[in-house]
Amino acid sequence: MRAYTRRHAVAAVAVAATAVLASAAPATARPAPQSLPGLGADFSWGVAAAGFQNEGHAPDSNWRRYVAAHPDYDPYGDSVDFYDRYASDIALAKDLGVNTYRLSVEWARVQPQPGVWDEDGFAFYDKVIAAVRAAGMRPMITLDHWVYPGWEADRGGWGNAGMVEDWLANMRAVVDRYAWADPMWVTINEPFAYILNEVRNGGLPAGEIATMQARLAQAHNGIYDYIHARQPGAMVTSNVAYVPAADPIVNGGMLALIAAKLDFVGIDYYYGLSPEVADRYSAFAASQLWKLPLQADGIYYTLRHFAQLFPGKPLYIVENGMPTDNGAPRADGYTRADDLRDTVYWLQRARADGMNVIGYNYWSLTDNYEWGSYEPRFGLYTVDARTDPALTRRPTDAVDAYRAITHDAGVGAGYLPTRPPAGCSLVDALDSCADPVTVPR
Repeated sequence: MRAYTRRHAVAAVAVAATAVLASAAPATARPAPQSLPGLGADFSWGVAAAGFQNEGHAPDSNWRRYVAAHPDYDPYGDSVDFYDRYASDIALAKDLGVNTYRLSVEWARVQPQPGVWDEDGFAFYDKVIAAVRAAGMRPMITLDHWVYPGWEADRGGWGNAGMVEDWLANMRAVVDRYAWADPMWVTINEPFAYILNEVRNGGLPAGEIATMQARLAQAHNGIYDYIHARQPGAMVTSNVAYVPAADPIVNGGMLALIAAKLDFVGIDYYYGLSPEVADRYSAFAASQLWKLPLQADGIYYTLRHFAQLFPGKPLYIVENGMPTDNGAPRADGYTRADDLRDTVYWLQRARADGMNVIGYNYWSLTDNYEWGSYEPRFGLYTVDARTDPALTRRPTDAVDAYRAITHDAGVGAGYLPTRPPAGCSLVDALDSCADPVTVPR
């Protein structure tokens, strides 16, 4: 069974929600501006990655064990070996002109035994963060991107009542080590998907879902206070994977528990959903992510959703990107460059309409291990981890596109998306039918 990831979340609600959408008639659309301003010099342009997914040389962890226990998962190998190639990968990011670099500090690497921290493990992240800073980028550090040490798995993982204090002990050490670098912080990556992955991989009994959510919230709230004590003025979030039509059900409970301790709302957005494409979800959502329909304008509705939920709070797209099948062209003809430019257009529209959008990270800088498979490719630079021992980084068409975007702080004032917005989108449920966005004619 393939692991449940951020990219699969939409499929769980698509079919049921389609009936609601099909009965809704679009209202008169809001006017579209003829020209858009850029996003400004203070906007955060970034790339994103995660330790286990791209580092290789992985120590014992829950995920090393999940891969070993599932013969249908691709062997992990050394992923794309960021561990040995971090300097050249960071140089690729610098060449894009981005000013933010998201990474994770893997608990399993820096604390191989209870109460014992590995200086060599920390030394690796010392070098990475120093290189990010030297390249003129701000680190965005994820504390927990779904991976914890094997010894913690032996204790029961998030089913263990002592997990929160174990987690906090390690994360305090990480914060103490790297607060000097003035990073932005992501405490826990996509709590909803994290929980479902633990259940599907056997790391958590299904009856303890609510318990894990409560413990994740306790962990976030505890480290939030600690970060602010060590780094006054820090920006801290826990990013959520937006799920069209079901976000209040999927993410609402967790957000309610941590809302008072979010300096910005971290959002991951990948797929759209409307009646004409809903039939593409049921057959392919679990294993063929490149067949899921993209909807660039959906990021506008997603931002509007959270702007209404958290009035005035800064909004940051922590992850966004598109999958391909082993790097092959998509059947729908959408290129990575066009999808990126279209998405940025809708970011600019959201900002122009008063939404407090402060940043955007592309997922991901390079292809990596997509939680059980190397087949879905999300990278600006493609890497064939299955068949290329050299792990060559090959630029996609989106590299030049992103470089131009960061240089100009967005797409040009007269840019129009290559694809029209969906007529009635579940990304913002009935609001997109009553108050749809349009493009100039």
